[in-house]
Amino acid sequence: MRPMRVGELARLAGLTVRTLHHYDEIGLLVPSGRSEAGYRLYREPELARLQQILVLRELGFELGAIRRLVDDPGFDRRTALEAQRELLVERVRKTEAIIRAVDATLEAMEGGREMDAGEMFEGFDGFDAKQYEAEARERWGHTAAYRESMRRTRRYGKAEWEAIRVEGDGLMAEFAALLAAGRRPDGPEAMALAERHRLHIDRWFYPCDHAMHSNLAELYTSDPRFGEYFEQRGAGLTAFVSAAIRANGERAAQARR
Repeated sequence: MRPMRVGELARLAGLTVRTLHHYDEIGLLVPSGRSEAGYRLYREPELARLQQILVLRELGFELGAIRRLVDDPGFDRRTALEAQRELLVERVRKTEAIIRAVDATLEAMEGGREMDAGEMFEGFDGFDAKQYEAEARERWGHTAAYRESMRRTRRYGKAEWEAIRVEGDGLMAEFAALLAAGRRPDGPEAMALAERHRLHIDRWFYPCDHAMHSNLAELYTSDPRFGEYFEQRGAGLTAFVSAAIRANGERAAQARR
């Protein structure tokens, strides 16, 4: 394959030249050479790496997380692509189900018929915290964490909830990718991801120290509703996430000694 200049690769990949320059500057995609005129030149290994970057970006990964994954000496491109394909197929399945629900709603509106609730919400099968709001209030309403969560979330609008959803989906996709790649839940990547998961909760909902996070891990494994949320993203993901959270908590406790 002949070397490609940055503008040519940008057009091929549907990116801007500025984006490729940025990837070069942060060490995410460094061209293998330059032309005599100083233009960046990309060869087959860089194109393969860019494809992996774009797939991970499509799955909601942050650029920092993408670089950590693809630079890992144990990273296996084939295994990663197989796992990512499963995630993309699941996303397509959910999107198609939601489209069917929207089409059914439009058809019902045109025909003047009442819809079945199950038909209306086909495809919206993520874990819905609102569904358990009354239970949460009964179990934890007396706690400072619950009161703080209510105080924060009452201020959130559509933009904040979308940011929470995208960030949360990205974290789950990264957990699923590590599981599919055969990583250990007590390995450095999984524990670092568990720490980011803890900070996600701490930033958006309530102060979440490592002890609180470990309590959540126990809840994830004991409540089948959480298990359903995790397992639809990868078989064994509930146990993997919970073990990574506990390992991260133990690491933090040892560091304090």
